[in-house]
Amino acid sequence: MAPVTHMLAASLGEVVACLIRVPAEVVKQRTQASPGSTTYHMLLTTLRQEGIRGLYRGYSSTVLREIPFSLVQFPLWEYLKTLWTRRQGHTLSSWQSAVCGAVAGAAAAFVTTPLDVAKTRIMLAKPGTTTASGNIPLVLCEVGGVEGFPACLLVPSPE
Repeated sequence: MAPVTHMLAASLGEVVACLIRVPAEVVKQRTQASPGSTTYHMLLTTLRQEGIRGLYRGYSSTVLREIPFSLVQFPLWEYLKTLWTRRQGHTLSSWQSAVCGAVAGAAAAFVTTPLDVAKTRIMLAKPGTTTASGNIPLVLCEVGGVEGFPACLLVPSPE
């Protein structure tokens, strides 16, 4: 039952955290993609052009990326800590727990990178485009069709 508890707690935490994280991420990514622009200017531009909804563009795709990440990372982290503890016969030190967390985080990132690619593309898309609509499968098919499948595994750098 512990893995299910960890999964539910992590998922709920991500849904709530995204209420704050997504607007910050939208402004950050758009500022990075617009050289010479300031964060404040990008915030105002987004609000002027798209309203408050513009700050939450990509909310669903972010949540749909964060939940699987958490569903992999936290139970795997707990499992690795338990395994290591049993092997050495005593509680882990903080550095050992950190190693377990790093391995679990790397595994979760590997699994969810295509969702991160879709989230980034959705947040940076021009308003009114099909990409901006937030349809994750459509965005991934477009990326894979135009740029090839490996592009789904690489988060684009702002250009």
